[in-house]
Amino acid sequence: MASDERLRVAVIIGSTRSGRFGPTVAEWFAAQARRRRELEVDVVDLAEARLPEVLIDEGEELPAEVRTLAPRLAAADGFVVVTPEYNHSFPAPLKTAIDWYYAEWQAKPVAFVSYGRESGGLHAVAQLREIFAVLRAVAVTEAVSLPCYWDLFDADGSWPKRGASCHAAAGITLDQLSWWARTLRTARNDHQWRQP
Repeated sequence: MASDERLRVAVIIGSTRSGRFGPTVAEWFAAQARRRRELEVDVVDLAEARLPEVLIDEGEELPAEVRTLAPRLAAADGFVVVTPEYNHSFPAPLKTAIDWYYAEWQAKPVAFVSYGRESGGLHAVAQLREIFAVLRAVAVTEAVSLPCYWDLFDADGSWPKRGASCHAAAGITLDQLSWWARTLRTARNDHQWRQP
C-alpha cells in the first residue's frame, strides 16, 4: 500500500502528570494500530508538546509550541485520545490542547481509550464526545475502556494480559476508526470541506 494511501492516525496521550500510566496505554494501543498495513501512527505526548496553559486572544501570534504541533494534527486522518479519568472528568492539559486547535479536528473521526477505577474512564469519554461534536469531529461509537487497569498486569510484568478483553475492543475500535477515517478523508477531498 502506497504511503499516501495509508491513513494517518494521531494517538494523543492526554495525561501530563508525574507517574502517569498514559504512555503505557498509548504504546499498547499504537502497537495494535501499527499491525494494520493501512495505518500510519503518530504518538503525540502532550507532556512533550508543552502547550501553554493560557490561550491567546484572536489576532495574536500563536506560541511556537502550538505552531509545532499543528502540522502533526492537521496531517492526521483520525485521532485516538488516550485519557485517564480524574474526578469524573479528563485532565485539564487535554482540554487546553483541544482548545488550541479548531480546523485540525474538523470532519475527522476521534476514538477513545480510557482508563481509571471502576468506571474505566467512561465519565471522561462522555464529556469528550460532547466537546468533539461541537468541533465538528465524529466520535467513534466503539471505545476501549480499562476499569481497574492495574489488574491487567501479567505475572511476568507485561501489560495488558494476553487474554484481556481490551485486545478485542481495540480491534473493533480500530475497525470503526479506519472506516470513518477513510470515508471522511474521501468526503473532505471530494467536496472541499469548508470550515464554518
